[in-house]
Amino acid sequence: MYLSTVDKPATGPAPRGTRVAATVLALGTVSLITDVSSEMVAAILPLYLMLGLHLGPLGYGVVDGLYTGATALLRLVGGYVADRIRRRKAVAAAGYGISAVAKLGLLAAGSSVPLLSAVIVADRAGKGLRTAPRDALITLSTPPDRLGRAFGVHRAMDSVGAFAGPLVAVAVLGASAQSFDAVFVTSFAIAALGVFVLLTFVPEHRGPARASEPSRSRPTAPAAVSVRAAAALLARRDFRLVVLAAAVMGLATIGDGFVYLVLQRRHDLAVGWFPLLAVGTSLVYLLLAVPLGRLADRAGRARVYLAGFAALAVVYLLLAAGLGGVPMLVLTVALYGAFYAATDGVLMALAGPLLPEPLRTTGIALVQSGQSLAYLVSSVLFGLAWQLWGPGPALLAAAAATMAALALVTSIFRRGTADIA
Repeated sequence: MYLSTVDKPATGPAPRGTRVAATVLALGTVSLITDVSSEMVAAILPLYLMLGLHLGPLGYGVVDGLYTGATALLRLVGGYVADRIRRRKAVAAAGYGISAVAKLGLLAAGSSVPLLSAVIVADRAGKGLRTAPRDALITLSTPPDRLGRAFGVHRAMDSVGAFAGPLVAVAVLGASAQSFDAVFVTSFAIAALGVFVLLTFVPEHRGPARASEPSRSRPTAPAAVSVRAAAALLARRDFRLVVLAAAVMGLATIGDGFVYLVLQRRHDLAVGWFPLLAVGTSLVYLLLAVPLGRLADRAGRARVYLAGFAALAVVYLLLAAGLGGVPMLVLTVALYGAFYAATDGVLMALAGPLLPEPLRTTGIALVQSGQSLAYLVSSVLFGLAWQLWGPGPALLAAAAATMAALALVTSIFRRGTADIA
């Protein structure tokens, strides 16, 4: 197979009785709680901005792009600092804390779009700080041949929170006479609980890489953590190809809010049902994250990653076709959840073994930053396309871009030379 050089599956059976590390479970609990908080807001944000504040598709695309892509530089800085001071938990905790406080900022922003944008950037700044250190802690507590499963378990726990968050938002809205402020306050309280769990139950990892790591998965580490050593990561051809692949696929990915807004319009769903679209996606993610993580460990992570984006291309085509009916709605949401289950944690498992332990967080931040910057561009472009052409043609363009990106990334992986489990 063409991926045999860049995506070689782990050899030999996994040892019986191998369990996911306690650190992974603790981080999964933190992510579960935090995602309840964040998805409460994310589930209502498209409606709040487009129906409540009357933003057009381009305006929403800019805000949505900021929501994910505007903190790419901070991701790099946070990843580098976490490696430099060897306190990945502390940097992650700072990120979780910033995101929690930002929930209260949504109250202060009111209907001001500039202030709302600033608060959203602050919230995503927190996510930018925490994500790479968190994922680095997962890779440092897990044998390389089990990373797919470890990230699958973590992302499954994360998706439990993503599943529950919109349901909590619906309940709070119902109990508060449709008050968005009540959602923001509840979201803050839940986020604060997540910070407490992180500080109390997640251990710091400051020691050297485990001696049990296979030599092929542990590149020679630089003598010290420095800007030069961090930049040198991109000189490694295998890692550079993974960063490039993540950026290319990020350019082909539009925001969740756009997908759910199209579904709501195509199927004429009542506003109160809108948050439940995210619930369906999260449920599928929850069911598939661990099985697809295990499959990635056995069959090859690049293969599973590419299959996820093939599912995304089908989602865009189904949305563009405008077919109604409950079966079509269920199929679209199921494929969207499968896309996330096949790509999110799998990408981190793909990159992790290529990175030396002292620069693990920095390297993961590089991958995530490339993806985030590309997502910022794609969200703005899709919003512009929707505003100029309408959602149908814009979605056809997104599907074409995804298939072109899929072909390009397949070619990128074909050129790889590293053994990536």
